[in-house]
Amino acid sequence: MAYNNMKERLIRGAFSPGEKLTVRAVSQMLNVSSTPARDAINRLVIDGALVYSGPKTVIVPHLRLVDLEEITQMRLALEGLAAELSVKTVTDVTIAELEAIQTKIDAALDERRYFDALWHNKEFHFGIYRLTAMPYLLQVIEALWLRVGASFNNLYPEFSERRYGARNHRVAIEALVERDAQGARAAIETDIRDGFRQMKKADNERDQRNLCRS
Repeated sequence: MAYNNMKERLIRGAFSPGEKLTVRAVSQMLNVSSTPARDAINRLVIDGALVYSGPKTVIVPHLRLVDLEEITQMRLALEGLAAELSVKTVTDVTIAELEAIQTKIDAALDERRYFDALWHNKEFHFGIYRLTAMPYLLQVIEALWLRVGASFNNLYPEFSERRYGARNHRVAIEALVERDAQGARAAIETDIRDGFRQMKKADNERDQRNLCRS
């Protein structure tokens, strides 16, 4: 339970790149003893989602640009496929659920509640992907989000101000309404590419700041 809880938080961008986490902090956060907290941390280190910076401290790693590029290419292929296949089983109920989630995202962006926006963003995407009824596909996509989830924090505030994601989500919903498989795939791929460009920009800016300090 502790592992799944921490994993879900990382996927949804609850922690930023470079953020430090101790066994005690994780224990208090999850309201568990130190043993399950330590076990959860160790499993997430094996997953590559955390790295040790000391005997009792881990950090959320910054993704190297080469890793971000690789993950993005995989996301385009797999999430694009999931969006395309979702059209076969989408229902009016599902579309209403996605619209409700997007309304929550819009409200969070209006109020600069970026953590909430990221939390609901995962619900939106996986609400589409689950329509494939392909558990192995979802498992691989989730593993990719585990590695990139913290970097989603770099999307804001620009993604909020320009509403890239919100626009892409609306296009995806329209494609689902029309049962347009290629349109759904294109909308999700555009969303991923827009996110990649912003995360790459944030990575370059961080490198520039580090150069100025050295």
